[in-house]
Amino acid sequence: MKKLCIVVPCYNEEEALAYTNTELTGIIRRLTEKGKLKKGSFILYVDDGSSDHTWELIQEYRKECPCVFGLKLARNTGHQNALTAGLLEAVDYADMIISIDADLQDDSSVIEDMIDKFEQGYDIVYGVRNRRDTDTFFKKFTALGFYKLMQAMKIDIIYNHADYRLMSKRAVEQFSGYTERNLFLRGIIPLIGYRSAIVKYDRKSRVAGESKYSLSKMVSMAFEGITSFSIQPIRMITGLGLVIVVCSILAAIYALYSFITGKVVAGWTSTILSIWFIGGVQLLSVGLIGTYIGKIYIEVKHRPRYNIEINNLMEIPHEES
Repeated sequence: MKKLCIVVPCYNEEEALAYTNTELTGIIRRLTEKGKLKKGSFILYVDDGSSDHTWELIQEYRKECPCVFGLKLARNTGHQNALTAGLLEAVDYADMIISIDADLQDDSSVIEDMIDKFEQGYDIVYGVRNRRDTDTFFKKFTALGFYKLMQAMKIDIIYNHADYRLMSKRAVEQFSGYTERNLFLRGIIPLIGYRSAIVKYDRKSRVAGESKYSLSKMVSMAFEGITSFSIQPIRMITGLGLVIVVCSILAAIYALYSFITGKVVAGWTSTILSIWFIGGVQLLSVGLIGTYIGKIYIEVKHRPRYNIEINNLMEIPHEES
């Protein structure tokens, strides 16, 4: 039997937290009674600078249940940083760690299946959606486009997997060596390289509250993932530049031929459109290259990814860890 920690990043989740806590504490109690978990397995809620009563609820659950702990970050740092904080703080107290979002749309009933895979020798177990029947056409289309784009950019990610996964202690310890500030965990975790497996599940509807992933945030995550793991966009710019150069040479040859044959025609519209097109490509290229330079700028400053304000895990006696 091994000790489990369930890490749950939370940001303004007061409406869903009661249901989440009831479900997860029930799972830990049931699996402990079945002999699949070591006594002392626990839940770690990571409050990512919530502005509602999320932290107060976590503190209440901490008083009511000995298997509930809280980690409060000093300010909102984003889902990926909050999840990373939970993983790195829990690794000293658990043999395996499962990360799951607070809305529990990812089916928590397959946690037992993940543990079974861990017992079979897998260090990383990915939770993967069976289907997207409940998604709108737009959501389904954009999600499919996201994974196709990642594959085109040569980024190794698991199809239909978000951040619902199990990681062994040694996998998390290896992950701690990835110190970049521009985090995209779906791309980083496969880089660890340890033996992995997949557990499939059907995604459920949200029980309360609203999704924190707006279209703009999803686009931002996709852009973050691409620019953090691939230089393919820069190569594409190079290719586009080469195409424009070739087109310019052909246009120059045509212009010279027209001049020699006396077939010069006024081309104000084509000239303006060409200038706008090339100017737009240049601005886009400079902006993209600037993004990569900006990431380098952020990395070299070596600022902490998050600051912890309160850590209830410190209450765990040394012999229990």
